[in-house]
Amino acid sequence: MFARFFTRPAGRMLLRNTVVSTGVFLLGLAVLWILVEKAGMNAVLATGLSFLVANSIHYIFGRTWIFAGSDRKLSTGYAIFLMNAMIGLAVTVGLFWVLTELTPMNYLVARVIVSVFAGLAVFGLNASINFRQV
Repeated sequence: MFARFFTRPAGRMLLRNTVVSTGVFLLGLAVLWILVEKAGMNAVLATGLSFLVANSIHYIFGRTWIFAGSDRKLSTGYAIFLMNAMIGLAVTVGLFWVLTELTPMNYLVARVIVSVFAGLAVFGLNASINFRQV
């Protein structure tokens, strides 16, 4: 199973995913900053909300560019993508809480660190389960 992730096609998908993830992550950071700094929202709640916004946009790119050629229905694919995102959300919010509550780390720095772990987990789930490309 894991050997399938160490192929050229999987590497190309990971590269495309990294490009899209970076873009939507930066958008998510901007949403996070606006919600916390301008709207006064709790940072943990705002992290969850900004994560969902970014992941919805990510699905559009995932469907059309990262995992192009998926035969899964659009509605089913989006539902599975959101379920995978919920796993990523749990990882994101949980690790974010640990880093911001148990360390003096700035919430934006914590969010960047957490994104690496959550992003790889969600990529693996989408590549293997949702879009069935690896």
